[in-house]
Amino acid sequence: MTEETPGFEEKPDVPSGATSDDAEPKAAPEEGAAPAGDANAADAGLVAQLDQVRTALNERTADLQRLQAEYQNYRRRVERDRVAVREIAIANLLTELLPVLDDIGRAREHGELVGGFKSVAESLETVAAKMGLQQFGKEGEPFDPTIHEALMHSYAPDVTETTCVAILQPGYRIGERTIRPARVAVAEPQPGAQTVKAEGADEKPADEEKDNSSEEG
Repeated sequence: MTEETPGFEEKPDVPSGATSDDAEPKAAPEEGAAPAGDANAADAGLVAQLDQVRTALNERTADLQRLQAEYQNYRRRVERDRVAVREIAIANLLTELLPVLDDIGRAREHGELVGGFKSVAESLETVAAKMGLQQFGKEGEPFDPTIHEALMHSYAPDVTETTCVAILQPGYRIGERTIRPARVAVAEPQPGAQTVKAEGADEKPADEEKDNSSEEG
């Protein structure tokens, strides 16, 4: 009968040529671990999703920029239309006041602009000027069909071009916009005056040549 040595356990026999590592059981693969091929496919899917998000972001950014540009154009159009409507309204109002301003001008010419009527008239003219109304038309200025309306026509020997010789009714403008042309009487050079002047100019050198010939004799 064999006695067991206390504190020692018998080890199983290990076949010859085998190591202790081979004898130990291999650890089982962890549960849920994906193979390498599946991991690469997942990364490729994430990259594709990221590209789609970037594309969508660029499209939304372009849409926002286009919408902002359209809004700015809309604001400019509204402001331009608002200014145009205001100018038209002011022009219509001042056009209705032109006959009153004409009466004031005639009263001033005849010395009838006195007393309280004078104060009211000057106040009205001041308000019209603040609203941008400008009077134009002076005697002696060249006739311009874009701002003058000729109501009377005559000839004069002392003018070299068609000239406004009398202002029958002043013109008015607002900025560059003419709301009423100046109504004027015009005078043109006397027919044949330029021809006579030219002939006289030609004769002068002949006279000078005659004088020079006399001096030489």
